[in-house]
Amino acid sequence: MTIGVEFGHRVVEIDDQRIKLQIWDTAGQERFQSLGVAFYRGADSCVLVFDVNVAKTFENLDSWRDEFLIQAGPRDPDNFPFVVLGNKIDLDSRVVSQKRSLAWCQAKGNIPYFETSAKEAINVEQAFQVIARNALKQESDDDIYLPDTIDVTNDKPASSASGCARSEEHTSE
Repeated sequence: MTIGVEFGHRVVEIDDQRIKLQIWDTAGQERFQSLGVAFYRGADSCVLVFDVNVAKTFENLDSWRDEFLIQAGPRDPDNFPFVVLGNKIDLDSRVVSQKRSLAWCQAKGNIPYFETSAKEAINVEQAFQVIARNALKQESDDDIYLPDTIDVTNDKPASSASGCARSEEHTSE
């Protein structure tokens, strides 16, 4: 069980490009909801995970999705990329059917759904491929600033050179 927040990363290859995903597991526990704003702002995707063997975890999907959208404040909440994972399919005590899960995802805007087993690594890589692709779609040209040219010469005397560089953030409103 995750206590508070756990951080990890995963490298996924998309179209011959290596993408490093930062994964923030916020546990989905009510006692940690107050941390949501700090962790959700700026997210490029949200993965909602429930246990197919525990009905209550599936029933909480609506509130967790809504809470994420409120706290994250994405630019386009109707089209924010969610992915739903029905986890622990390797166990024999299933209570949430695939049909019910797919129906929920369809009703919420055709959210991608994967039945997974973290323990057995079933559909985990496929899910991360979709998560990475969806997150990349969230990036806009405004998110990345690349100057036309980069001056790599150092015309300043060594005594005034600094080990740090600072660039100003460019935004358009």
